Amino acid sequence: MLFEYFGFRKSTTKVIMKKIILLLVILFSLHSTAIASDKARGVFFGVGVGPRLPITQFSQTSLLGYGFHFELSYTDNESLPFFLYGKIGFEQFPGSQTYYQSSEYSHFSTSVLPIQLGVRHYFSPMLENVIVILPHIEAAACFSVNQTLHHFKQSANRPSYIEQTTDFGANIGIGASMFLLEMTGSYTYFKERQYLGFDLKIRLPLFVIF
Repeated sequence: MLFEYFGFRKSTTKVIMKKIILLLVILFSLHSTAIASDKARGVFFGVGVGPRLPITQFSQTSLLGYGFHFELSYTDNESLPFFLYGKIGFEQFPGSQTYYQSSEYSHFSTSVLPIQLGVRHYFSPMLENVIVILPHIEAAACFSVNQTLHHFKQSANRPSYIEQTTDFGANIGIGASMFLLEMTGSYTYFKERQYLGFDLKIRLPLFVIF
């Protein structure tokens, strides 16, 4: 077995698998209770990862990148018709080979530390027979700290440097959620950088009251 290959004994592997199954049962029970309950209040933690596709002017210098984020969200459906959330993450965009060929650059890349504060609204379930799937929309205000590496060819006779900037922007997204597992497509706007994103997220309850 895979666990034994990495040095776990068979008895240890069984214990680990039992704990994982128990955790999944508890989480799915919480999910079912939340859907069935008339009221819910809680704090949730999520981790998401996915690709980032530059568009408009940004696509002329950068290729498909990647990103991940950590999220804390809160809801109290007795007073709020939506989730409040905050995200912090990391995104990396490599330079385009076409841009290298048509410019003096030998290397160009952009690293981004995005911070978002936003709201998310879940609609009525699309499917309920086998598994509950909730469509959702979200919108957020964004702040980012950016670091761009400018590395030039020797023939350019220019010193390389790292540029650090900050930006304010916005993000909108739409997706489908099984609550514990969520998929979201999004559009992020900054003045000099726009891109599409797709995230696969796992969400865990930290504190829930029904």
